Amino acid sequence: MDMNMGYAQTCEAAVEQQHLLAYLPLVKRVVRQLASQTGGAIDRQDMEQIGLLGLLDCLRRYGTPDEKFGAYAQLRVRGAILDELRRQDWRPRSVRQESHRLRDAIRDLARRLGHEPGEAEVQQHLGLSAEAYQAYLMAENAEALASFDEMIQILGEQASEQPTPETQLMRRRSIEQALRRLDEREQRVIQLYYEFDLSLKEIAAVLELTEARVCQINKGALRKMRECLQSH
Repeated sequence: MDMNMGYAQTCEAAVEQQHLLAYLPLVKRVVRQLASQTGGAIDRQDMEQIGLLGLLDCLRRYGTPDEKFGAYAQLRVRGAILDELRRQDWRPRSVRQESHRLRDAIRDLARRLGHEPGEAEVQQHLGLSAEAYQAYLMAENAEALASFDEMIQILGEQASEQPTPETQLMRRRSIEQALRRLDEREQRVIQLYYEFDLSLKEIAAVLELTEARVCQINKGALRKMRECLQSH
């Protein structure tokens, strides 16, 4: 009996290992995206280990992977890494305070101008270098992504349960409705990031924009989608 149990456990571990290896590229894609936005707050190898632990937990909760597992696993892996970033408080208090100051100043500038200020207007008004402004946008974008991921997860079932077809359909329809609120360029940025797994730098190259501008577009798009999803 004990030998049979040991054999079964060995087989189960071997199958689990095969699934982990099969979805390792997914973990690496998520890490590549998030690493570009967190300024090296966590070493990339450490992020991969956290992502693998998230994937392992996901496999054990979900069961045998099917064609829908990849999308579910991607959210769980991202969530595991973002949770660790928040736990480590990856943005020092002084950086958060400066970010809040800049955010308030940009809102004030937008009210004065009567429109959303562009990069040059913000930099000139606040006396920021291009590097400082981009660092601010990247931090804001990372927060927006974390908030959006949490919102998407809320649309699904509890993390301890496998998503049902009904839940997946509801989630897909809600996201499709939120996407329709975006303009063409915003939709393109969201598609390149979430569907094609491009980094912000790669999206900037594809759309022939600055990385800072892509951050702005992405953040605005996520805000619109979040507002739409919260209203349902």
